[in-house]
Amino acid sequence: MANLTRSQFIAALVPTVLQVRREGSSIFPSLRLAQCMLETGGVIHPWYNLGGIKVGSGAPNAYWHGEAVVKGTWEVVDGTLISMNSSFRAYNSVYHFMKDQDLLFATPRYVRVRAAVTPEQQATMLYVSGYATDPAYPSKLVTLINQYSLKQYDTAFASASSTSMFRSSQTVPILVDGFVAAVGYLDGGTTWVAARVLGETLGAAIGWTAGKVTVNGHPLDSRLDISTGYVSVRDLAASLNRKAVWEQATQTVTLKAADLP
Repeated sequence: MANLTRSQFIAALVPTVLQVRREGSSIFPSLRLAQCMLETGGVIHPWYNLGGIKVGSGAPNAYWHGEAVVKGTWEVVDGTLISMNSSFRAYNSVYHFMKDQDLLFATPRYVRVRAAVTPEQQATMLYVSGYATDPAYPSKLVTLINQYSLKQYDTAFASASSTSMFRSSQTVPILVDGFVAAVGYLDGGTTWVAARVLGETLGAAIGWTAGKVTVNGHPLDSRLDISTGYVSVRDLAASLNRKAVWEQATQTVTLKAADLP
């Protein structure tokens, strides 16, 4: 993928970072954004591994299905920088990567990362726990956090959409082009999503006529909750010549072009 400006890179990742934090991630959003920036140089590749996670000896799971890419990297060994090729995990989306990374951080090796109470402490504990071999890794992360004011996202994660109708419903990340584009609600076997948030992201004109959401002028079955119109994510996708693919293992919906498998 093309290089992004730092502001574009951050803006692209924030919805996914905040969603995994709402789902219980122990990693501060500021640290995660800084780490993704440091590990990738601001480039989001099609394999979506933004944290340099190697294949290692880990078994495939719900978020990593065993795919890999081989690319060049470097490590610091006994104070010497050594270049090498390594196999890195490949993912279906940024969301899949971050959830797999959280599985890694849930292991005993990273107990000190989980126990850290500030992003700065987490940066140090990542190095202490062996996530990276570069002694300057913590200071590089902290510099990025401060340079781009990333701590503003450490409290923003609590600001989920207000809803009364779906208060007890399971949240469902809606993935578009590898990123969380919206969060839906699973109710009665149907995933409902705020039509304007997702529809306008996909380039549609969203309106409200005679008690129904309209997508490019066409009405869809709708629910109204706190002045927000909700529609079935499948109906919205179909109206835009896309299809909604449910992934049972991760409880996510991915929107794809209708002619893609």
